[in-house]
Amino acid sequence: MNRFNIRVYGIYLKDGQLLVTDEIRFGMKMTKLPGGGLEFGEGLAAALKREWQEEMNLEIEVGDVFYVNPFLQISAFKQTDEVLCHYFWVKPLAPFNVPITDKAFDFETDEDDQQRFRWIPLDQLTEESFTFPIDRSMVPKLKAHLLDKNLQF
Repeated sequence: MNRFNIRVYGIYLKDGQLLVTDEIRFGMKMTKLPGGGLEFGEGLAAALKREWQEEMNLEIEVGDVFYVNPFLQISAFKQTDEVLCHYFWVKPLAPFNVPITDKAFDFETDEDDQQRFRWIPLDQLTEESFTFPIDRSMVPKLKAHLLDKNLQF
């Protein structure tokens, strides 16, 4: 490995549901949280704000860090990269008017660079809801946190 790939993702909960994104990138279908990669010269919160603006045209408030993967993860796309993911609580600063689908991978074709957003009800959220190991490792922590806060799902 010769490089860190630093990722930032937003956890947005609404009405007992978690916002996720289904994407096709590099010929691979994936489900993850909205967000993306840190660019040189920007901080983590600024990167997350930029990603949500680019993906959803939505200004957000970035809250506390919820989770950072504590284990080594090699990139699924570049074997020389170590992936570090930072998950933050986020809150939209404007009405949430993002087009939502209720079907996973609701694409007309299998072409690259497609993205759709959908809600996963928290009572249906499992580790298998996500594609990548780091996202999957976050799910039990999120569910435990919500139970600690006495939030029903």
